[in-house]
Amino acid sequence: MTLTVVPDSSLLPDLSKVSQVDEVGVNERAARFQTRSIKKESKIEALHMILSMIDLTTLEGQDTSGKVSQLCQKAIHLHNTLPNLPHVAAVCVYPTMVGVAKKALGDHKINVASVATAFPSGMAPRHIKLEETRLAVEEGADEIDMVISRGAFLQGEYGLVFDEIAAVKEACGEAHLKVILETGELGTLDRVRRASVLAMHAGADFIKTSTGKIQPAATLPVTLVMLQAIRDYFYDTGRMVGMKPAGGISTAKLAVHYLVMLRETLGNAWMTPEWYRFGASSLANDVLMQLQKQATGVYQSADYFSKD
Repeated sequence: MTLTVVPDSSLLPDLSKVSQVDEVGVNERAARFQTRSIKKESKIEALHMILSMIDLTTLEGQDTSGKVSQLCQKAIHLHNTLPNLPHVAAVCVYPTMVGVAKKALGDHKINVASVATAFPSGMAPRHIKLEETRLAVEEGADEIDMVISRGAFLQGEYGLVFDEIAAVKEACGEAHLKVILETGELGTLDRVRRASVLAMHAGADFIKTSTGKIQPAATLPVTLVMLQAIRDYFYDTGRMVGMKPAGGISTAKLAVHYLVMLRETLGNAWMTPEWYRFGASSLANDVLMQLQKQATGVYQSADYFSKD
């Protein structure tokens, strides 16, 4: 028998009291993060850190067991000619591929993340979303990436969105919950801020920008607003919440800008895979190319890297 979870809506924050976002100020500050000068040693350290924070992802209708197994091998062996590379943080797949990924990763300390709750649209009844979440966890998922009901949020049905997140968090059991806001559909930075606050109060372990299926996906201004929301939530509650920008971050140079922003907004405590992730499929290859350039002075052909 499946138990019905009744979330405590008394914990729903008053979103009318959430401070408004200074959009001009956010855009100006986000642009300044791209002007920081980084020394070679610090750049190499940042590139290694980025690799360790990647959720290597395949979320396509054409995914097969073979493709997922191959991705897992890449997660384990990013590039054998470069010594002392970290492994990625997680491999992110659909629920039906969780078992395949767990088997392929074996004893390696790489998490399996699974999207759930009718990803990417979120258009399904709640009981189906909860069953999909439980299925992924039963198959061995260490992390669940859920999508919020954007239509409900945009209609002001904040209680419904809050309750759904809380119910999915309960269904996750020991698995960590990343809540995807799909910021490209929210429209304004004020809504991004309110959705971030709502998700954290509902129990999110991470908040995440995007599914990668909608444009724009992650951007520096959107991510900055979410980082500031995490900072203020931590000051208010003492609870750390992680951050995952996802979609559109395909170059090492851009990822380094995100790390600079993370450090200057939240500090060193968040500069670990436990609290920060990049949702990406092609970012790893560009980071590897940059590390090869730092080691040899020349770029290696993209043909030397496996296609994700």
